[in-house]
Amino acid sequence: MTPIHIALAVLVTFIWGVNFTFIAWALESFPPLMLTALRFFFTAVPLVLFLKPPKFNRTLFIYAIGTFVMQYAFVFTAMHLGASAGLTALLLQVQIFITVLLAYIILGEAVSRMQIIGMLIGVLGLGVIALNLGGDMPLVGFICILIAAIGWSFGNIASKQASTQQSIGNISTTSPVNSNKASNKTSALSALSLVVWGGLIACVVLTLSSLLFENEAWALATFTQASFKSWLSLGFIVYVSTLIGFGLWAHLLSQNIASKVMPFALLVPVFGMATSVLFIGEVVTWWKMLAMVLILSGLVLANVKIGLGRKSAHA
Repeated sequence: MTPIHIALAVLVTFIWGVNFTFIAWALESFPPLMLTALRFFFTAVPLVLFLKPPKFNRTLFIYAIGTFVMQYAFVFTAMHLGASAGLTALLLQVQIFITVLLAYIILGEAVSRMQIIGMLIGVLGLGVIALNLGGDMPLVGFICILIAAIGWSFGNIASKQASTQQSIGNISTTSPVNSNKASNKTSALSALSLVVWGGLIACVVLTLSSLLFENEAWALATFTQASFKSWLSLGFIVYVSTLIGFGLWAHLLSQNIASKVMPFALLVPVFGMATSVLFIGEVVTWWKMLAMVLILSGLVLANVKIGLGRKSAHA
């Protein structure tokens, strides 16, 4: 990865870490499915009027459902049910292990013995959390976050496939001399288009789900009585975390192999736990620290660069 890509990866993880605190504040006024639907409505509108849509296919649909619908509907629900911002940020990072496995199965990226060891250590961290369920992490919240992690993992793979396919298609008409500049520009635009149009798909699914399960919440009073802090938090979630965060992340995945980008996500729980302690007053216990050490250690080992690459097409 280039220095610019490294800096962008750190910036995105900081944004996503802080975002868990803003989610907690937004949930003070809005129920989880409605909040998720509003997030992607404002993500899509009005940008869908100005951005060329990506190719509508199974890849785009999987990206929208996995990254947006599954991840955030279940994360917001978990936090609504009592999961703390810091633990949610930590537990959600098991998506890195799942993404590495999916990259091996779907994209053909190799998995080393060290990565397998890292995954096993990460599972020990999950076990520490599972043994201390209740309070900051209820059982149903634990399950919801695991489902969210699976959704995000499938979304990561689909994001890479969709962005790469669109970039290749557009660059095929560009002269070799300008191919690098065209690649960067096209990738950035296709990444933003992927987020916006994927958000539109998610908005439709989530709005229907919210109307089905949270019908009473759509009363006018919900919007008029929502606090300024909740509206401000929704703005951060939409324009900073979603448009900027996922746009940059999709761009990074289109320019680098998944195993190079995903390690930076281990910074998310660090930023998430720190901001949760500072702004929400979450209490840090010994078992939370042990779980964080185990999971982050596993993530580091699972992403050590040891012969990562593409498997032979004839393997």
